[in-house]
Amino acid sequence: MNILFLCTGNSCRSILAEATFNHLAPPAWRAISAGSKPTGQVHPRSLALLAREGIAIEAYHSKSWESLPLTPDIVVTVCSSAAGETCPAYLGRVVRSHWGVADPAHATGTDAQVDAAFMEAYRILRARIEAFLALPLAELEADPVRLKRELDRVGAIVPDQARGEI
Repeated sequence: MNILFLCTGNSCRSILAEATFNHLAPPAWRAISAGSKPTGQVHPRSLALLAREGIAIEAYHSKSWESLPLTPDIVVTVCSSAAGETCPAYLGRVVRSHWGVADPAHATGTDAQVDAAFMEAYRILRARIEAFLALPLAELEADPVRLKRELDRVGAIVPDQARGEI
């Protein structure tokens, strides 16, 4: 199964999700990411965070959804509807879900505050990815309705901010 993490710029959230998913997922599952209007570069703080977490960063770059190397089975948008962002609509016969996360690229303040915004986005995405990967994936592959329901349920998970747990 191939999962596409989609946002507008493909520089932070979708890259964090792609790299984290590929780091944790079983071999039969693969993530890619793309943007409807890619920035052309991965945000340096995203790469630094992934490296600190022990996740390989060499293969990741900002790319357009118009040049995907494969056809996704699942599309997860990661734009934050709460911030008024418009998520791109992927056309095609896929299972779709929305996992809204605030864009850390728009964070302001001190270096520590901006780093904290990137870490928060990463923590949310990682918690959701871990919860998804804990599901019976082989069963879900055969049941698109249940797969959609589980993806939507997982997309609502918010880690406990005080302890960093779900």
